[in-house]
Amino acid sequence: MSTDTVRPPLAVRPSTGRVVGPLAAAWLVVEAKWTWYRKGWRATIGSSILMPLLFLIALGYGFGTQVKSGAATEGMRYVAYLAPALLASAAVQNAASESTFPILAGFKWQKIYWGIGATPMSPARIAAGELLWISMRVLISGTVYLVIAMLLGAMSGLGVVLALLFATLCGMSLAAPLVAFSATIEREGQQFNNIFRFLVLPMTLFAGTFFPVASLPVYLRPIAWLTPLWHGTELTRAAVFGRMHLWPVLGHTAYLLALFGLGAWLAARQFQRRLAV
Repeated sequence: MSTDTVRPPLAVRPSTGRVVGPLAAAWLVVEAKWTWYRKGWRATIGSSILMPLLFLIALGYGFGTQVKSGAATEGMRYVAYLAPALLASAAVQNAASESTFPILAGFKWQKIYWGIGATPMSPARIAAGELLWISMRVLISGTVYLVIAMLLGAMSGLGVVLALLFATLCGMSLAAPLVAFSATIEREGQQFNNIFRFLVLPMTLFAGTFFPVASLPVYLRPIAWLTPLWHGTELTRAAVFGRMHLWPVLGHTAYLLALFGLGAWLAARQFQRRLAV
């Protein structure tokens, strides 16, 4: 009989030496990421906060002055029509950024995951910790954008809080599958550049952020409907505009939750495969 012992899927908090549960174990990963982020957060301001705000100001208050309110803007000023969509769009872009190169770095360059994997922490909980951290990054960046957009008069009302949650869910519905994919990458190449070039950018341009999907040719609309950003945009606008009809909201939310659930499951499997010893 083999005398090898199986490492229990537990985690121990270094400061107390106590065994912690699944959520607390995932939180240990968040604490490790926060230790770095509180020193390097300034490097992320441009891409995560300034970029959507520049789009809001340039297109909403600049180009938007040439767009008449009507059916295409759901009767709203263009800046009001654009602002909640940019919240969802920024969430998707931030989630994609956090789910690609940083994941590869954890395996290949910094080897953080290997260090954590040498402890009683299970690979599935490491993946859960990464997803929890990404959701916090998306939520924090979205909150800053939301506050500034409200100060500029682009959005108002209590619905913006719900819109922020919908935007975060939208970002995570893309982040989870991308984390799973990134965990399969053995060496750097063009994979991540292609994701941004052929997935994130087209989704930003054609999934209803800047104009209604109904303006697209009929044969292209189903492609837009499959993207998480379209569902997130519909939800954020519904929340901000006070048009929370039950079945559309449930349908969009269920689609995003399904994408996230499938991606989280795949991420846990890929981390287990990669870190199994």
